[in-house]
Amino acid sequence: MTSLLGLNVGDGNTDMYIIGLQEVNSMINKRLKDVLFTDQWSEVCMERLSPFGYVLVTSQRMQGLLLLVFAKYFHLPFLRGVQTETTRTGLGGYWGNKGGVSARMSVFGHTICFLNCHLPAHMENSDQRMEDFESILQQQQFEGQTATGVLDHDLVFWFGDLNFRIDDLDMQVVKSAIDNNKFSILWEKDQLNMAKDNETVLEGFQEGPLKFPPTYKFDIGTNTYDTSGKKRKPAWTDRILWCLRATAPPSVSAGKPGSVSGLTSGTKVTQHGYRSHMEYTVSDHKPVSSIFTLQFQYKVDIPLVTIIVADEWNSIADATAKFKLAPNYSRSSWDWIGLYKVGFKHHKDYVGYVWAKQEEADFLRQEHEVIFTEEELPKGSGDFILGYYSNNMSSIVGVTEPFQIQLPTSDLNTSSSDSSDFSSEDDSTVHMKTRARTPSPHKGKNHKHHSHSHSRSSSPAQANIKELSATAASLSNTIAGERAFIGQPAEGSSKACGSGKKDENVEDSSM
Repeated sequence: MTSLLGLNVGDGNTDMYIIGLQEVNSMINKRLKDVLFTDQWSEVCMERLSPFGYVLVTSQRMQGLLLLVFAKYFHLPFLRGVQTETTRTGLGGYWGNKGGVSARMSVFGHTICFLNCHLPAHMENSDQRMEDFESILQQQQFEGQTATGVLDHDLVFWFGDLNFRIDDLDMQVVKSAIDNNKFSILWEKDQLNMAKDNETVLEGFQEGPLKFPPTYKFDIGTNTYDTSGKKRKPAWTDRILWCLRATAPPSVSAGKPGSVSGLTSGTKVTQHGYRSHMEYTVSDHKPVSSIFTLQFQYKVDIPLVTIIVADEWNSIADATAKFKLAPNYSRSSWDWIGLYKVGFKHHKDYVGYVWAKQEEADFLRQEHEVIFTEEELPKGSGDFILGYYSNNMSSIVGVTEPFQIQLPTSDLNTSSSDSSDFSSEDDSTVHMKTRARTPSPHKGKNHKHHSHSHSRSSSPAQANIKELSATAASLSNTIAGERAFIGQPAEGSSKACGSGKKDENVEDSSM
């Protein structure tokens, strides 16, 4: 996973990872274990990503389908209105072996939806695949006045085992084209490419060039296409597409590396790579991944809660923090502030917490204070951050930069996490050592992006343009028969998403 996600070769500036899996082991005994404990795929992804500062924003599981969204911790206050949906299409909608899982959110004020699908198999079911896709789009509805459907979002990423095949051409022609790297011969007969010309719902969806061999079907443990009795014809079943909602006439930027598309409203998507990973042989599919950059104007650039904390806590008496609330923040008496070790996995992976109590006199105060007791503090030293958890929004809406705790104790064992839904954090090496008191909003700069690099975007304050980098991929069946995906974009001219509403209203900062 470390290699597949590029954690050992990247520059560390990727902002988000979106990971989709299909055919995760969903046997009854395995599902019962996953109900009681975190599923193994979520655990391994958190274990690999958390040491680099990535926190699990949300996840959605439906039998064999799993979607995971990770982001750098300092972006959490600007990822709002997070919701997930599932749609079953197997056995006429009664079984979740096929269907779609999605996660939507407002990212710095721009609505984005990630949709991970596993569509029907077999050559002859191309029409059924399109019907199921349309059914998923119709059934998935989110709460709120804007972006209620998948295609109502400013940006949609659609990925997974879409199961489209190569029509007409016989096995020998397909294999000859693959052996000679003449993939263009196969593009014209790819069912998904052909559907784009005829299906209204696909209008505006874009995909990067398929410059890698078909990702299905291989003999497990090899790079040899299917030699079983079924002899499945190779196909690009595992795909990553994206779609910008039209709010203005499209404009395509020229002279930039990668695939670039955008809208005159200022949103721009740049794809830096679209590839398969042939080195993985534990599946009959090959993983697919892509890297892209989003560039847009800030619509939300002020956190709902600002936390003020000292550079160091050297004694129990230092363990205090102050916080300020934005005027449009809807506070709950169940809000709390968590103390997290740098490298935490998710919002419940705290060392300790205190309630952000709301007294009657608080309504007139501009600044509030909380005090951590000795029981809530770690035993020993380390780098930590504070995060304000909103009960109404079910997410962290304010964070600090890392600060150091050095309490007078010889016990070096950090207090265990109080998490009930996830396992406690490990003490992997962490790569964040900054000391600024707020999430360095003035430090972010836009950088040119190379093939696999991304610009780090610290929490925005004064910047007018934001570049958001993400890695998306599509894994495939592993030892346990599990397939994964990490969603991503594509290239082509920018068009409106098929049948999406042309509502130009965008969610405000109160989400």
